[in-house]
Amino acid sequence: MSGLPVSGFPAGIERGFAAARQIADAVLLEGYVLYPYRASAAKNRLRWQFGVLVPPEYTAQGGEHSHQRTECVMEARGEDRLAVELRFLRVQRRTVEQATDTGGFEPVERLELTDRVLVDWDEGVEERIELLLPVQELSGQGVQRAFRLPGVGETELLREQGTPVGRLVRRREQVDGLVRLTVEELPGPYRAQRLTVVVENVSAWTPPRRASREEALPRSLVSAHLLLGLEHGRFVSATDPPEWARPAVERCRSRHTWPVLAGPEGERGVVLSSPIILEDHPAVAPESLGTLYDATEIDEILALRTAALTEAEKREARGTDERAAAVIDLAESMPPEVLERLHGAVRGLREVTGGGAEAEQPWWDPGGDPTVDPERDWVLVDGRSVGAGSRVLLRPGRRRTDAQDLFLAGRTGVVEAVLHDVDGSVHLAVTVEDDPGADLWRAQGRFRYFQPDEVTPLDDVTPLGGADRAERP
Repeated sequence: MSGLPVSGFPAGIERGFAAARQIADAVLLEGYVLYPYRASAAKNRLRWQFGVLVPPEYTAQGGEHSHQRTECVMEARGEDRLAVELRFLRVQRRTVEQATDTGGFEPVERLELTDRVLVDWDEGVEERIELLLPVQELSGQGVQRAFRLPGVGETELLREQGTPVGRLVRRREQVDGLVRLTVEELPGPYRAQRLTVVVENVSAWTPPRRASREEALPRSLVSAHLLLGLEHGRFVSATDPPEWARPAVERCRSRHTWPVLAGPEGERGVVLSSPIILEDHPAVAPESLGTLYDATEIDEILALRTAALTEAEKREARGTDERAAAVIDLAESMPPEVLERLHGAVRGLREVTGGGAEAEQPWWDPGGDPTVDPERDWVLVDGRSVGAGSRVLLRPGRRRTDAQDLFLAGRTGVVEAVLHDVDGSVHLAVTVEDDPGADLWRAQGRFRYFQPDEVTPLDDVTPLGGADRAERP
């Protein structure tokens, strides 16, 4: 790499990065391998969905991009230094070979061992490019640092009871990249700067005509993202900036990435620029068992399903790679109290002490608004009052985002409540008639929701409270 990478950052920056790396690791491995964690599963045949920077010559064929751009506002102080940690996966192609009677090896689609089943698979090797630069050097033309990761091959011999039975052949292709950094002083009384960081894949690979994505991946930066840290200064939130910084933040133009404040709530020394949209100060749920990789699935469901795999399925999952094997081991060793901790976690509660006006209150509380009563409110539909207790014919509109509701077209339901949004919209909470689980849903307060124009009244039953409400001035 031209320019000097660093082997470690100043203590303050390193502490901020360490707090942010748990989320950064989740970004790095998002969707790495999906349940049921077998290489042969159809859902694991199209991988690497986020933050893929392909060689520039491939962009015209594959429709993917070769760079990402991060722009954010920061408040650097004095002789401040900027730490940059570019993190990504490099695809390592693994092929399986079986030992022959003549002492050689030949490629096979599948190699069964006592404890695992091996097939060809693309592994992900974590790479980091680290820079520590004085902010003053980034003004004007800025600074650019190139890096090269050479191609490498290695072989792992497989033995059972001391006898060679096969081998794994791994190969990583050369990848060349470039990091460009510039800082622009912003006008105004507040001393602030706009930081721009561009990460490019500059690998000189000429793809064959109609090259597949699989051919480009070994020469790509996969799940590429940045950790940015200031030694003394602070960053400004890109999603909720202070008023003085809002115009400058709105002029920032990030491409193929999303910068957010990272680390503990209230700290502003670190930014995570991610190919996945996150909120400021994202955090891993404290109940989380560990890395399960399968996108945004629920840990409890995945843990239960993984533990229920057959022994043959677990053997194949263990052969996928070490990360998949770790998930199997995690699910098998999970004690009951840990699983119980996953069930029904609530994050919306706040501890209120002291009572009275000092406790923070929501700006609008439906339960405290005397004009709102979901069980007694009603709404006019086709000139008829509809409220709790009304029978309706369901006619879900095609504009709805919940496609499952379309299967309820023509079914009948009972309105349980009339709900009002703060923006004035009205929704009907409905249970479906002839649904054997309706009583359970009702007891749990779980309903189907429709807008008034998606139902037709079926009878003249006066909804609960309808007459009372109609007589009010």
